[in-house]
Amino acid sequence: MAASPKRPRNAAPLADLVGKTVGDAFARQGFAAVEIVTHWQEIVGDDLAKRSEPIKLAWPRRDDPDSVGVLQIRVEGAYALEIQHLQPVIVERVNRYFGWRCVGRLAIRQGPVASRRKRPAPRKEPTAEEVGKARQAIGKFEDDALAHSVARLGALIKDRGRK
Repeated sequence: MAASPKRPRNAAPLADLVGKTVGDAFARQGFAAVEIVTHWQEIVGDDLAKRSEPIKLAWPRRDDPDSVGVLQIRVEGAYALEIQHLQPVIVERVNRYFGWRCVGRLAIRQGPVASRRKRPAPRKEPTAEEVGKARQAIGKFEDDALAHSVARLGALIKDRGRK
C-alpha cells in the first residue's frame, strides 16, 4: 500500500482553538455562553461595564423548571448601591441580549474590577488636499479608484508618522 502524500495543513483561526479552551473554563464558572463576559460592555453599556464585571452564573436545580439563574457580578465599592438600584435594568438587558429569561436576579460582590482597555479613537480621515499631495507623490496609475485608495493610505501613514 502506497503512503498517501501529506496534505498541507491550513492555518486554523485562533478563535476556533482558543474558543474551546475558554469555553470550558467559563463553563466551570457557570457561563454557558462566553458572550456574557466578552460582550459585557455591549450588554450593560459603557458606564456600567467600567465599574462591574460578571463573575459567575449560578443555575438553579434542574427539578424546578420555573426558576432562573443568578448572575454574580463584581462591583467597585460605593458603586454597589447604584448597581442594586439598577438591578432590574441589568437583568432585563442580559435577558434581552440572549433572547430568553436566563437571569432572574443579581448577586452583588464588592471588589476591584479589572480595567478594560479603551478602544482606540477612530482615525481622522485625511483631507482632500493631503490625498492630492500623496497622489502626486505616487505617480501615474491606470485605475483612478486604485490611485485614490493608495493616496489615501499614504496620507494616513504620513499622518500617523507625525503623531
